[in-house]
Amino acid sequence: MSFQFTDQHHKDYYEKGFTIFRSIVPTSLLTDLRRETDKGRLIARKRSGESAQRLQPIVNYPEIDFKPFVDFHHLPALVDALNTLFEAGFGKKVDVDATREVCGVLYEPATRPWCTNWHRDWRDNARGLRLAEWDKRLLDIRMFNQVNCALYDDSCTWVVPGSHLRRDTTAEIRRFPDRPIQQPDFGGLNIEDAEAAVRDYTLSMPGAYQAHLFAGDYMLYRNSLWHLGSYLPYRKRATIHDSLFSDDFREWFKNPPFHPAKADGTRDWENPNINTLTYQQCKAEQTRNN
Repeated sequence: MSFQFTDQHHKDYYEKGFTIFRSIVPTSLLTDLRRETDKGRLIARKRSGESAQRLQPIVNYPEIDFKPFVDFHHLPALVDALNTLFEAGFGKKVDVDATREVCGVLYEPATRPWCTNWHRDWRDNARGLRLAEWDKRLLDIRMFNQVNCALYDDSCTWVVPGSHLRRDTTAEIRRFPDRPIQQPDFGGLNIEDAEAAVRDYTLSMPGAYQAHLFAGDYMLYRNSLWHLGSYLPYRKRATIHDSLFSDDFREWFKNPPFHPAKADGTRDWENPNINTLTYQQCKAEQTRNN
């Protein structure tokens, strides 16, 4: 069945913070993309070891034929869907070539389960960002648009629907009161225990929702959502990871609004919830328990 854009795609994206264009990548292009991303998996593991989960940007690796990625970005159905969704917000046609220098691929680790920490991009994974600027742009549809397009069935991405529209809830603050949010540590566990620990960590976020993509599905999401990636070595993965740049978001990428660096070259983390009553209660409880 050929892809058709509907009002539900628009409603999901603006209200939930993500939408999925089902089966938008034709099987002939899937074949080409799988062939080239198989090369990328080998490169990633050679460069970064068996735990490597991404290669980015793909265009930097001449061993990989970038033409299938160009064909992907220029799929007529995809271009039409993106323009239908964003043209009013962007004020012009979507530039499908704008992210050529950031487009990458996400892979499964070779041997051990693993997951990222729960986070909102730029706020929780960009040390030294001025969070007042992030807050001001939170509801700006020109900002924070990200893509996962599955070349194999992929259930790795988890989100908290609707969190792109608001500050953190009381339950979210209690779950992650401190910054930086620590990367979960599964070292020393056997494979089965590590898999269970990944699952427990993922489900520990209130409202966590697992997005299920079939091969050829294109998931567009606001990376200002709470989200994470959870990976299992026995589930093959090759998922195109990309952004969607407006002029404003491209400029943000090039010149993020960081605080000035300190004398030693570092920047402090800002905590978005430090002035909330919930955060103060969490700190008081930690003090009592210690």
